[in-house]
Amino acid sequence: MPGVQGTDAPMYCSQQINIPPDLPDILKQFTKAAIRTQPNDVLQWSAAYFHALASGETPPVKERLEMPVATQKTDTGLTPGILAVLNRQLGPKKQISQSELEKKWKDNCLPEEQLESLLSIGSFGSEIEWLKFFAIACSSLSGNITQAMKVICEILTKDPEGGAARIPFPLFQDLYTYLAQIDGEISEEQIQSVFESLQYHVDKQDGMVMPRNFLSKDCPSLGSN
Repeated sequence: MPGVQGTDAPMYCSQQINIPPDLPDILKQFTKAAIRTQPNDVLQWSAAYFHALASGETPPVKERLEMPVATQKTDTGLTPGILAVLNRQLGPKKQISQSELEKKWKDNCLPEEQLESLLSIGSFGSEIEWLKFFAIACSSLSGNITQAMKVICEILTKDPEGGAARIPFPLFQDLYTYLAQIDGEISEEQIQSVFESLQYHVDKQDGMVMPRNFLSKDCPSLGSN
């Protein structure tokens, strides 16, 4: 018979092939996740994806297909979407180990040298306060501290996409103060001036602050003058 390699070659028909009932949906969800995330290394990302699913962890999947950001450095690999993924994976733990961060960074196919740079900027040790690292990472994507705080709000908010992007004012104060200290050129007087200006809006917004408040021309500049 043509195409048969010898008389002992096994023959199969569709009735003999057992397809696991969950397989089609698993492959469908995997394909959609890969298209949405656009990983630089598909094989490495795929291994991390299925390992996360098998372990009951958050997989390295973006919530939506992401377009390039105008203020973003195009060669970093890091994007707001990937930062959102990392925040879902690591944020609940508050405090993380460097080895844990390194693994998730690799799972998201991000360049090792960029992680080393961010760790150096924050002078982090073996134990890392996630939100501080997160703030520095947001700053690395932004043209200035104002845009960094906008990205922070958009990722940390519980508002729906396209909403006001509100976050608790104490959280804003902590992360803005931290980034201002890292910057080194923003005075304590300027920081307090920003807080005093925003307090007017916070009092009317149930203790929350949103980008619209600090992007207003009535708010003192967040950055160094």
